[in-house]
Amino acid sequence: MKSDVVHSRVQMEPAILERLVTEVKETVATEVALPGARAPKSSFSALNLWAIRRNRRYSASGRKQPRIVTGFGY
Repeated sequence: MKSDVVHSRVQMEPAILERLVTEVKETVATEVALPGARAPKSSFSALNLWAIRRNRRYSASGRKQPRIVTGFGY
């Protein structure tokens, strides 16, 4: 398999390049509560997994099919 690779070089004016690489210093307001902001979701932990397993075990025990008793060996 033969492939030709051409390294591209972008030609740019020095003034545009200077504007792109200029560092912008900003201050971010972290303590401001916005009116439409929602509360953060709680994380899903191992405790939640154990609760799911426990609930599944108890819910499955109530749905067991009754055994057919034939009269032999019971």
